[in-house]
This record gives sequence, C-alpha cells and structure tokens, in this order.
Amino acid sequence: MLTTNFLGKSFTNPIVVASGILGVTGASLNNAIKNGCGGVTVKSISKEPRTGHPNPTMNGYEHFFINAVGLSNPGIDKAIEELKKFKELSDVPLLGSIFAGTPEEFGEMAERICEAPIDFLEIDISCPNVSKEFGDPFAYSISAVEKITKAVKEKSTVPISIKLSPNAWNIDTIAKAAEASGADAITAVNTVSGMMIDVRARRPILHNKQGGVSGPALFPIALKCVYDIYKSVKIPIIGTGGITTGEDALAMIMAGATLLGVGSAVYFRGADAFKKITDEMEVIMKEEGIKNLDEIRGSAHL
Repeated sequence: MLTTNFLGKSFTNPIVVASGILGVTGASLNNAIKNGCGGVTVKSISKEPRTGHPNPTMNGYEHFFINAVGLSNPGIDKAIEELKKFKELSDVPLLGSIFAGTPEEFGEMAERICEAPIDFLEIDISCPNVSKEFGDPFAYSISAVEKITKAVKEKSTVPISIKLSPNAWNIDTIAKAAEASGADAITAVNTVSGMMIDVRARRPILHNKQGGVSGPALFPIALKCVYDIYKSVKIPIIGTGGITTGEDALAMIMAGATLLGVGSAVYFRGADAFKKITDEMEVIMKEEGIKNLDEIRGSAHL
C-alpha cells in the first residue's frame, strides 16, 4: 500500500529521515529504520569537521522547534566510514547530504561522498542559520543554483536532489532552474528562518540569535512550496517540513511529493513517530479506498 518508487529505487514506505535529525553514525541511522522509516538521509556533511554554534542551539515549543546547531558534523572522511557501517546494518535506500562554500567545493564534496555506498545525494544549499560563515544561502540565487547543480552533477555517480529554502519567494522558479541544470529531484523544504526571545533575560533564546523553524508550524508553508514546485517541474519532490501525522503525509503527497522527509516529529511524537505516521496513513487510505500512493500523488491539483 505504501511502497514507493523513487528514481528507480524501491522504498517500503515514503518516509525518510530528514537530514540533520539523527546525526551521521551508522547505528543511529539504522535505529530510524527499526522505528519505521523507508529510507534515511544523513546529516549534512562538510569537507572538514565542524563544531557548529555554541549552546544554546535548540529549543522546542508547543507547535514548533527552533535550532541553530550550525551544521556540526565530523567531516567527510569520518562520515564515509559511518555510511559504510550503515550499509552493513541495512540495505534500505541511503541519501547522502553535503554542503559547501563554493560551487567548486560542492563538486569536490560530491565526488568524495560518492565513495560511500549512497543511493542518492541531497545538496544542502539552503541552511538558514550559517549566514555569518557562508553568506546568504545559495537557494536565493538562480545563478548559484545553476552553477552548483552543474558542478555536482558532473562529479556525482548517483542521482542528486537540490534542497531549497522556503524563504525564497520564487522557489518554483529556483526549482525549475535546478531541473534545467541537471537535478534529478528537488527537496522542499529546509527550515524557515526565525527567532525567539526570552522576555525575562531580554535576549534571544539561541546563542546564534536566529535559527531554523521546523515542526507543525512549518507544515502549511512547506506544503505550499511543494504544491508550487510540482506545477513547475517534472522531476520528483521530497516533501519535507513539519510532517507530524498520517494526514500531513497524505496531504504532502497530494500536493505532489514522492518521498516524505520527517524529522522534528520525533520531538513531538517520540522515536517511533515514523511508524505512527505510516500506520495513520494506512488507516486513512483504507477508509478512503486508496489502494496506493501513485493514485493520489498531485491529486490536489485537479
């Protein structure tokens, strides 16, 4: 009922761990599979190790989660080791994820991470909380998206997905530029930029001041982004952002998504959030007489 084909690979269900949620160790990624995921995305990797931002880096609220972890990761060499370990533990589809400071470095990183047994490669050009280090996210610029997509496509040995920002007002045009430059898929979306202030301390909650907002509050924004992108491109979409329930998941597919990136739902519903979502999807599908996800994909556009 939930089996999904994405760029030639079969997923038992469309739920994949969103990048940045469960780290980069093979064991932690495998735990997500045990808890109901159909695939996993590794935390975004850089060429050299990064410690990220000083604490506090995250906080959860009733309807949203905010973080400014700062893309902390162990660097490409260690990440490749862990990705190999994951494939020894599981044979489910594995999505790599990289970020870099220039189109040329993105190309270099793509070549390196393809040394690991990844099935797909997600290109993070849209993190909202590292502007001090990297400047404005590349996801706002058509020219930058074209250059990065071409550089990565030239070096990657697996299909690539460009991860876009909900802060880009013309995200559908950006997606179309990525497609024209060789992208095999679009990931929509990254977190949206935001902040919280402690009124008693009279200071921002996060050390970085601003951070990325995820969770249920992001869902209607992400849903519209996927809806708009679906009308502009023919390549598949990984719908990501605030999916917390089975109803959210089905709505995202009706907007046009093929795979569903799920992350902060773990904070709101526990480690088995993935299985809870797929169970709820199946209940609704049985009630509505839906036999498979292909028959409802993009149906909100009719």
